[in-house]
Amino acid sequence: MTKRVPRELLVLAAVMAVAIVAVIARRSDILAGPAPAPSNLARTAAPAAPSAQPVADVKLELLKTAQADLEPSTRNPCQFSQRAAPEAAPRAIGAPGRRAPVVVGPPPPPPGPPPPPPIALKYIGVLDTAQGQVAIFRDSGGNIINGKEGAIIDGRYRLLKIGVESADLAYPDGRGRQTIRLSGQ
Repeated sequence: MTKRVPRELLVLAAVMAVAIVAVIARRSDILAGPAPAPSNLARTAAPAAPSAQPVADVKLELLKTAQADLEPSTRNPCQFSQRAAPEAAPRAIGAPGRRAPVVVGPPPPPPGPPPPPPIALKYIGVLDTAQGQVAIFRDSGGNIINGKEGAIIDGRYRLLKIGVESADLAYPDGRGRQTIRLSGQ
């Protein structure tokens, strides 16, 4: 048993096939790009004409120069060595027999004592009580430490000032004042 296809459906299929072929042909032109331009426009525009300009003489013998003998190199890139000392600065030309005065400055001061180590506490908050504000810190071991202004905290630091976002601490002898910002943890 054969099935009959309506005529309109056949016409629609034919139109679709023609449209698909047209789109593919147009896309292949777009993808291929424009034709390459000729490399010699003068030759393509005009018919071949005899050359009117003479070819210039190339003097190859001028390109050849006498090679100078090079001295052997003393540098060894595979060996490490100290740099050579810089040459002395040129001396100023002055009157013969007179030397320029030498200005000698004071010797540099000796280095001072090393700075104290940083304060290893984290400021995690402030607590308002009836007796005043209490700052809350955490040390590197995770222990919680509390203190009021002027108190010695952890036996190593003096709490100088309690602020909302920071606290000022120093060593008990007054060295190494640091402001510790609120970390919240």
